[in-house]
Amino acid sequence: MGRGLPPAGRTPALILRRSLFSQLVVLSAGLSAALLLCLWWMVDQTIRDTIDSSMRDAVNVDLASLVDIHASGGDRELQARISDRLAVVPSDGNRAHYLLTTADGRKLAGDIGRWPALDPSISETGLIAIGRQSAAQARVTQLPGGLRLLVAHEPTERGPLLARVGLVFLVGGALFVACVALFAQAAASRVRQKVAGVGSAFRQGDDKALAALAAASVSDEIDEIAGQAALALRRDRALMQAYRETSEQVAHEIRTPLSHLDARLARILSEAPASPVAERLKEARDDIRRLVGTLEALLDIAAHKAHQGNVRQLGQVDLSAMVERICELYQDSAEEAGHAFAWSIVPGLSLPGEEAQLGRIVTNLLDNAFKYNLPGGAIRVALEAGPRLHVTDNGPGIAPEDRERVFDRFYRGQAAAGEQPGAGLSLALAQAIAHRHGLRIRVLPSETGAHFVLEPEAA
Repeated sequence: MGRGLPPAGRTPALILRRSLFSQLVVLSAGLSAALLLCLWWMVDQTIRDTIDSSMRDAVNVDLASLVDIHASGGDRELQARISDRLAVVPSDGNRAHYLLTTADGRKLAGDIGRWPALDPSISETGLIAIGRQSAAQARVTQLPGGLRLLVAHEPTERGPLLARVGLVFLVGGALFVACVALFAQAAASRVRQKVAGVGSAFRQGDDKALAALAAASVSDEIDEIAGQAALALRRDRALMQAYRETSEQVAHEIRTPLSHLDARLARILSEAPASPVAERLKEARDDIRRLVGTLEALLDIAAHKAHQGNVRQLGQVDLSAMVERICELYQDSAEEAGHAFAWSIVPGLSLPGEEAQLGRIVTNLLDNAFKYNLPGGAIRVALEAGPRLHVTDNGPGIAPEDRERVFDRFYRGQAAAGEQPGAGLSLALAQAIAHRHGLRIRVLPSETGAHFVLEPEAA
């Protein structure tokens, strides 16, 4: 599998959704946008509150100055000053409005038609409607002589200011979020490359990859993890190498004397001993061969389990052509045994693997079917898309409680125990090879005989 290619069955969109780094980039950008939105709302509310406060202060100052004018100049001077102020048109368009009445409500000065629902005795402040303005800030007060004074200012036009502030936040916020996203993406890409290097070293596991991983300078936590991973991989390889050497040495120490013993028995048989002795010698030689075969099968099972999940050295195997060749080889054996042997194979099916080892799975399943099939029974092989390989026979079958245990080493089902010689390793070896290739073997329920299926583990 190339480093730039997504794993089989996973689209780039799916990888993006599941990638921790992509999620961090999206989270950083989203959090930045949320914080900017909160900041804009706070600024907007602050501007509104400041404008309202300034308007109230302006009303208070205006009212206080008119009260001073009345105190120093009397009623006529106050009326004149109100008229003067009404004649002034402010540049910002926010006009001031006034109303001066007697205690009984008779209007003396001002441009407001009627007294609002505000109490002058407590100098009440509030919003009143003036023409089209429905929220003019106003304040009323009680003057000596029973006069009532009202001062109101039209609200400052805040829309353009708030719009400009919103535009600044929109443009600046977009640039800020983009910068945060780019920075997060750059940081995530750097971390992703380091993690990919660790993953590549785990997948390849060779000396070159481990050396490159260990040689990386320790600049952050990822580099430290990478260095520790390289040490762990090297220790694992050293342990596996020691295990293989020990296993091979033990196998050699056992196989060699057994081979010498078998050769000695063969020489004795060549001297034509008495018939009872010859039979015992042949049985001894069969036991020796069976013991050697069991030893080799155990070593093969251990080797395949040790390489489980390791995709190195796996080429593309034409499974359809391989199963076809094996079935043709077994055709003569089926005719000699009197079995009805048939196969159905979908062409063009392939998968990554070692062809010789995949062939051992098929031959072990067929050997099992031939060994336990009834005389004149039928054996059928079917290869379908998936890929899925079905092997069925008309033998005694496998009891439901044995369907999982038949793949255990040295386990033999009730139907096979005592009927056929064997150590119970063929199915265990086939299962170990299957797991090595990301496959599994299951026993399916069947009315007669046994039904084995080889299929991907993900199924």
